[in-house]
Amino acid sequence: MTPPTLTAPAGPPPTATAPSERDGRPLLLGVRHHGPGSARGVRAALDAARPEAVLIEGPAEADALVALAADPAMRPPVALLAHAVDDPGRAAFWPLAAFSPEWVAIRWALDRGAAVRFIDLPAAHTLAASDPTWRDDEESADGGARVDPLAELARAAGHEDAERWWEDAVELRGGGDPLAPFAALAEAMGAVREAHGDGGHPRDPVREAHMRLRLREARKEFGEAVAVVCGAWHVPALARRTTATADRALLKGLPKVKTELTWVPWTHRRLARRSGYGAGIEAPGWYGHLFAAPDRPVERWMTKVAGLLRAEDHPVSTAHVIEAVRLAETLAALRGRPLPGLEETTDAVRAVLCEGSDVPLALVRDRLVVGDDLGEVPAAAPAVPLQRDLTRHQRGLRL
Repeated sequence: MTPPTLTAPAGPPPTATAPSERDGRPLLLGVRHHGPGSARGVRAALDAARPEAVLIEGPAEADALVALAADPAMRPPVALLAHAVDDPGRAAFWPLAAFSPEWVAIRWALDRGAAVRFIDLPAAHTLAASDPTWRDDEESADGGARVDPLAELARAAGHEDAERWWEDAVELRGGGDPLAPFAALAEAMGAVREAHGDGGHPRDPVREAHMRLRLREARKEFGEAVAVVCGAWHVPALARRTTATADRALLKGLPKVKTELTWVPWTHRRLARRSGYGAGIEAPGWYGHLFAAPDRPVERWMTKVAGLLRAEDHPVSTAHVIEAVRLAETLAALRGRPLPGLEETTDAVRAVLCEGSDVPLALVRDRLVVGDDLGEVPAAAPAVPLQRDLTRHQRGLRL
């Protein structure tokens, strides 16, 4: 079955319409983690639907920490850290950037007094697995090869580069019906899962069973004024009609360890795919710029690049900036892209601002495309094991 392109379907499925029109179903917002287009889309969809409760893909124990996200001292990128109490080295992280849809959803709910719940499998079960990072095999839930859903959708749309296709289809587009893109993406993911079966991670059925149980609990408490923000791959599973008994059966007998959770600072470098992060992205700095730029993202980006190069004693004039913007826009038009993406801006920076040299371009990639952003967490956040151990030794030595 060929997945559809990401355009609004003629009749959006009930899971992507406004609360009064959803026919008794919650609002399911499928996203890509750390995507500025997804983040803007989530904010617009929540503004339109105004749910009373927002459910987030994340460890269920993090409910107790969500209020800290409203502290003025909390500045992303940050991460939820879960560790085994008896073995602090057994740990897992859930990173969030300012442009992560989950972070935007959390802040939206806290700013408007809506409830926030984390609905993924508890960290107590995650850390009890043989590999808490969940990268211990390449087989899918049904025993076949793991499916890359973005690659499948890009291929169906006639694109070989999944990253470029996603940037064109989601990250560089905006406006219109805020719920239509989520309806289209849900339909597309449903087609991929129908064609490939449950070709995700072997633990996905268990995680999705727990998400459905938490969703049932929220609907009992808040009715249908509930929105779910999760990876787009999971949306068809959450919309699937199952029984609570069947979902509980999947969770029965899971191994468990005693865990503690807290918030910790994170960095853009650790969000980058080259750091080894499984859900990493190629250009955290670029994505952060796309999310933060209120208008004219290309002009603002070129100005930022020029400022960096001037600070490093490279001769860059205002005329260089103007010419680089024109070149990026021309390249986007020639390549049939809606707006200049990272590829076009990089080509223009190399040709104009760097005068064809890859030496200053490497500086731009390191400082801006990836970036050095470091998050902060409030002092009220629970201490991490290393900090507690240091404090214990300080007291013992009376330092």
